[in-house]
Amino acid sequence: MGQKVNPISMRVQATKNWTSKWFASSKKEYANWLATDIKIRKAIEKRFETRAVIDKIEIERSANQVVVNVWTSKAGVVIGRGGSGVQELKAELEKIAGQPIRLNIEEVKRPDLAAKIVSENIARQLERRINFRRAAKQTLQNVMSAGAKGVRIQISGRLNGAEKTRVEKFSEGSVPLHTIRANIDYNLAVAKTPAGTIGVKVWINKGERR
Repeated sequence: MGQKVNPISMRVQATKNWTSKWFASSKKEYANWLATDIKIRKAIEKRFETRAVIDKIEIERSANQVVVNVWTSKAGVVIGRGGSGVQELKAELEKIAGQPIRLNIEEVKRPDLAAKIVSENIARQLERRINFRRAAKQTLQNVMSAGAKGVRIQISGRLNGAEKTRVEKFSEGSVPLHTIRANIDYNLAVAKTPAGTIGVKVWINKGERR
């Protein structure tokens, strides 16, 4: 089961929480808000797609305002010089949402324990034609040094421009797939290389929550 179910959705309300927090009063409202949330997330991701700096995006809604919390490893990159980056991003999101937005930028204390940042960092390295083994092994060391209980990396595709696709797995420490109380962070990133797309999956075990 652990191989087939997303480790985050499997642990919602156990060790994870919803990234969108709101309640719709009708099916039409639900559909509109869901579509808007997806557009907001895509707009933020696209703005920083060349840099692996965004960890997670939380969206909360009230009657007349949308609150967007962006967790990043480099707050300075998101905020921009003199706060210009935040103002531009806020204006873009307000166009999408069609209502006022409060944008909060939160800094990730330990980016090496954020699966999204780690997987996208590996993907960006693969796009720069860095050897996948070197990238994966260096990442294993960094994640374990940051205090993780275990890490698992899976890279699949035409690795190093090979003719055939294959799957390579790297792991260190313990990453239990079925233990619900285990705080597992997971993400899938995609590297777009001249040979084709390469998928990078990362699981990080941050310990157990009692």
